[in-house]
Amino acid sequence: MDIFTSFAIISLAALVHASFQLSISVLTLLSGHSIGARHSQARLFRLTTSFVFGAGLMTMLLLSLLSLFLLNIFGDTPKIVWAASCGLLVGVAISIWLLYYRHEKGTTLWVPRNMADYLNRRTKATKLSAEAFGLGLSSVIGEILFIIAPLVITALVLIQLSPIWQLLGIVTYTFISLLSLLTLWVLIGSGHSLGKIQKWRESNKHFLQFVSGLGLIVLVFFVFVTEILNTGIGIT
Repeated sequence: MDIFTSFAIISLAALVHASFQLSISVLTLLSGHSIGARHSQARLFRLTTSFVFGAGLMTMLLLSLLSLFLLNIFGDTPKIVWAASCGLLVGVAISIWLLYYRHEKGTTLWVPRNMADYLNRRTKATKLSAEAFGLGLSSVIGEILFIIAPLVITALVLIQLSPIWQLLGIVTYTFISLLSLLTLWVLIGSGHSLGKIQKWRESNKHFLQFVSGLGLIVLVFFVFVTEILNTGIGIT
């Protein structure tokens, strides 16, 4: 796999990651509680910035640890692993289409109830930048069942690259995966109404749900063609 193809896969996987909504929901709640408590704009900026940094760091750590784990196990990735990863992508895509949003009004996501309750409690109690940073870390972990698919594919691509390209790939994935959070951060920081933002999210939730699953399916075909068909049909 050449560098261009590798980074095309990394970028597409990161865009799918960016379309997921748990961190967006938590940041929206955090901002709403802060505004409701009549905190200053400077304090709101510190809290939201710390949250985004926390989410970015956790994404980077997860991808790095997963890459190291897969490198130690496989080294040169067998085709059967690529095939299994494609199956994982399809399974997660179907799960997103069927389960991602709960069947109720609003933008309530399908996440384990204990995790959702924890995030809700921590969002209400967060008053310090360090707490917001930890909340950002937790929001990424809370969606691990869905983000694991693009992370695995990206890690399999990264372990085939030289160290300098691996580092650039991790940074690229992390930045692109944060695009939706960064957009929300800018909107909140510039004084846009949270009500309008939430209304837009609610109106477009099914479109975002469809796009997330479709992105994974496109990724499956891309990986299948470049890593399985173009290199033969063997499994070793």
